[in-house]
Amino acid sequence: MSSAKRALELLSTTWALVAVELVLCSYTLFRVRYTEIDWIAYMQEVEGFLAGELNYENLKGDTGPLVYPAGFVYIYTGLRWLTNGGINIWTAQCIFTGLYLATVGTVALLYRRARAPPALLVCLVLSRRVHSIFILRLFNDGIAMLLAYVAFACFTSARWEVGSVIYSLAVGVKMNVLLFAPGLLHVYVASLGVTRTIANLAICASVQVLLGAPFLLHNWQSYVKKAFELNRVFTYTWSVNLKFLPESVFVDARIGVALLTLTLLSWMMLWRTAWRHRTYAGRDRAAATSQMLATLFESNVAGVALSRTLHYQFYVWFFHQMPFLLWHSCSNLSRVARVLVLVSVEIGFNVYPSTAWSSAMLESSLLIVLYSMTIRGGAASPPPLTTAVKQR
Repeated sequence: MSSAKRALELLSTTWALVAVELVLCSYTLFRVRYTEIDWIAYMQEVEGFLAGELNYENLKGDTGPLVYPAGFVYIYTGLRWLTNGGINIWTAQCIFTGLYLATVGTVALLYRRARAPPALLVCLVLSRRVHSIFILRLFNDGIAMLLAYVAFACFTSARWEVGSVIYSLAVGVKMNVLLFAPGLLHVYVASLGVTRTIANLAICASVQVLLGAPFLLHNWQSYVKKAFELNRVFTYTWSVNLKFLPESVFVDARIGVALLTLTLLSWMMLWRTAWRHRTYAGRDRAAATSQMLATLFESNVAGVALSRTLHYQFYVWFFHQMPFLLWHSCSNLSRVARVLVLVSVEIGFNVYPSTAWSSAMLESSLLIVLYSMTIRGGAASPPPLTTAVKQR
């Protein structure tokens, strides 16, 4: 297939999916009532910044102190201006609808670049909760993930420096994007060598310094403490994945240490069984893209599966990656098992409030994916795509 014809196929598939989503989003906008959760608090937090407050510990809203990096402040300051001081919720919903469509379109483009089966694209439009997180809740998680996927599109096109800038901007909106970092570091080294890896890491660091400059210059301790808060105390009430634990166990600091240790071990196991055996460059761009996306997505989902807690909006951290991973990295599971995992995760994020059984089902499904990726998957079970491409 010629490159021009291939590009046309990519665009037509992507636009078709976006067109379907436009219908679904329109229904959500016009038929489902908006629910206020954090939007007002976001507006209050950036209001302090607009009033000249540069001490990060003094930026607060009704839900508590600001706990996101400076990229969040600038983006929601812009949204505040576009929505008449945050009052025009309808305009905000329309903007987030555009962000959602851009996210789906970017993910679809990545899937098609990797020659993932077209049937997987259908899975991207089926989540009620993900539509809600973008259009009815206006959370910053969606913005961070859109930037991350755009960065991955740059990486798969060998635009490394541009991708590094955009990836760091995503981290500047919300810290969860750092869960991709172990996989990305490996991709950097394997694709670019040590020297260019250091250069790209310097780009990432420079973006963070530039974003935080006004706050760092005013009170750097305050900014680092709140924007990258690592000792945050999580609320048991809002946990979606660990509600099956007693609250006394959930709040125990040892649980956090144990989960962090398991996460580090999972990343090491992924490197040992899969990442170091993959090729991220070469004449076969589809196979290289598939391997790169698998490494990035596995890194993130390993961190998600072993998170201290997941809230409802965190679903967008990994939802769009699950179909790809179940096809590429969990091919040792039966088709029925893979479908059940997708359904179980969706149910787990739609039960409100979360219960012991729903959180147990959700966490079990994520751990099945993690086990399949690390213990049974990897290099011992080559992805179907690689085999199919070679046979051609």
